[in-house]
Parts: sequence; C-alpha cells; structure tokens
Amino acid sequence: MRKIENITFNQSRAIRIQTGKAELTAVSDIGPRIAFFGRPGGNNLLLWEPGKHCRGDWDLRGGHRVWPARPMADESEDNYRPDNLACEEIMHDQGFTLLAPVDPITRTQRGFSVSCLNDTLFEVDNFIINRGDMLYSTGVWALTCTLPTPECSYIAPVGDGGEWDTFSMVFFRCWAGHGSDSFADSQIRLTDDQLVIEPRGKETKRMFQAHRGVLALRDPENDLIFAKKSAYDPAGNYPLGCNMALYIGPDNFMVEMETMGEQKTLKPGEEVHHTESWLLHPSCPPLKKAADTVELFRQ
Repeated sequence: MRKIENITFNQSRAIRIQTGKAELTAVSDIGPRIAFFGRPGGNNLLLWEPGKHCRGDWDLRGGHRVWPARPMADESEDNYRPDNLACEEIMHDQGFTLLAPVDPITRTQRGFSVSCLNDTLFEVDNFIINRGDMLYSTGVWALTCTLPTPECSYIAPVGDGGEWDTFSMVFFRCWAGHGSDSFADSQIRLTDDQLVIEPRGKETKRMFQAHRGVLALRDPENDLIFAKKSAYDPAGNYPLGCNMALYIGPDNFMVEMETMGEQKTLKPGEEVHHTESWLLHPSCPPLKKAADTVELFRQ
C-alpha cells in the first residue's frame, strides 16, 4: 500500500508518502525539506523546530536538506543562502520532486526527488542544477537532522574489507565558533570494522570515509533502525576525502547524519546528483559487525 497526498504539516504545505510501515513528509512552501520520517502515527525521527536555530535569514528548521559542498570550502556562505521561498511540486507515480527557486546570487537550483520503492524503502535523489551562464563547482551534501534518544547509537561500517584495508577520518576541535576543547571524545569509538557514535550531549563533529556507504541510526526506544545508503567511488573527489559526516549538537538537540557526493564542475544547464536510499527497519537488532549493518539493505 502506498498513498501520496498533499497535506498541511505544522502549518506548512506538504506532501506525504505513507505505507503500512513508514511515512515520509516534505514541506514545499520553503526549502525543500523533508520534515518527517518514521512510522505512520509514530514519533518523528527528525528534528523539526522552525525558527529556533537561525543564522541570519537562514533557518536550520531541521529535517533533511540539500547543501552545495564547494571544493576546498565545504562550509561556505553558499550553504547558508536563505531557502525561505515556495518550491515547485512535481508529482509522479512513486513519489514527488520538489524544486526550490533559482538562487539570484549563485544562479543554482536545489531540489530532491523522493520515490517509495517498497513499504520500508525510499529513494531520495538530491541534486543541484547550474541555471546560470557561468561555471559552478560543487558537490551535493545531503544533511539529515535526527532526534537522538537516550540509548541510541549511530553506526557506519568503515574500511573496504580488502587485503589493504584503511579508512580516513577528519577530527574537528573547533570550527566557525563551534567545537570543544579536545580532539578526544568518549562519544566516539571504533570496533573491529565500524565507527560507533553514542551521543551524550557534547558538541562534536567527524567527517570520515565509508567505502560501503551505509550509515545507521539504531534506536532501541522506538524499536527501529533508520539507515541511509549512498554510492561511493574511491577515485572520486570528496570533501576532505570523506563521503560521510556526523555532527552532535550541544545537549543532544540533534545529530546530523550527513552524506556527500563527488565534487564536480557544472557547465551551464548541467546538474549533479547524489542519491540516497532511506530504510526504516521495523525492529532494532544489534549491529555488531559491518556485515550486519550492510545486510539491512539486502533484506
């Protein structure tokens, strides 16, 4: 069963896809943003607090958004261009596409297409289009603001499992007025083949290389797992060599699950895409090994 309909979500115009086991809602009068993901009638796994966390005219709001990852300046002023205008809605059989207006400064257009593949699996195709007559260099940075529960953890398989097995991670102690007093952080640990983050309210950030492209939120309180998967090319040009990141907000107000696509130069009219698979697993099994986490997408 799949139902796609226009609704009002927190006083915003929105589109909802609902199956018997999962629900995804995106608002279209700003953004675009995915504002709700979870079980039908259940708790929202995403932070959604419009007007609470702002930087000038830019409003975090929460949910899921699309950012440009500029080469050598991955967090730039382009990221914080206000996205407060209504989006174009395009409906299709499996879901919808939302297109933000063309930015008058960068001459780019952001958006995403959401398709429901089955009762628990969605495809979120994030993209940026160059609508100007000059070159624009960027990659797609897909950020999903989640609400951590007390016993939750975030798990990413690392390394490629081969005979020459390595992965890279970037540590942040301070950035743009944020950070902590140490690179050491007890919230973050490594197992045999996974990176595990257990948020305890201390602000921190890590970018890392994840060959398998899987990042999972394990949530015992809600008895489910929310996992994202995206393709990774070892030869691609990624921000600081990393295709994933996790940010823990102060006092656990959110944890951002971030995936990044390859950075490219767009000629006029060209576009760059970064596609994620979103899975809502209906129970919360232990993810002790990388194979357990990857296997979520094979069931």
